[in-house]
Amino acid sequence: MRVLKSVWIVFLLLSATLNAQENHKEARIDEMRSQKWKFLCENAKLSASEIAQIHPIFVQHEKQMWEQHQQNRDFFKKSFHKDKGVKPDYAALNNRYIEMEVNQSQLLKAYHLQLRKLVLPETLFRYYKAEREFKRKLLQGMPDHSKHKEHN
Repeated sequence: MRVLKSVWIVFLLLSATLNAQENHKEARIDEMRSQKWKFLCENAKLSASEIAQIHPIFVQHEKQMWEQHQQNRDFFKKSFHKDKGVKPDYAALNNRYIEMEVNQSQLLKAYHLQLRKLVLPETLFRYYKAEREFKRKLLQGMPDHSKHKEHN
């Protein structure tokens, strides 16, 4: 009985830890989205009415892109963490990569079609320019891990 109780306590602690980690991850993602949104609003010089109109579409698009990223990340991760002696199915990986690019393009096109109904072309241009600037700043802040890896 004591062992069962101990196992149950360990299980609850592990569950709580995993849940806390997932919540922390979601909080970080939400914080990044919030920073991006603030950057876009400021740098695209959006009016209050534009902000109100665009924000729900922005959130929907970001969530769709993140869901796709997670699905692809899981697929690629599983492909490389199979049996040690077995090579990944590179044909499937290549196909998935291209599908991912096509899907992202489709999501971006749908996003654009929604946004262009709401704002003037000049405003939309500033918005897209701000998105590219945000990505550039984000990438500049990332450490370069390639210097630490050996190339085969």
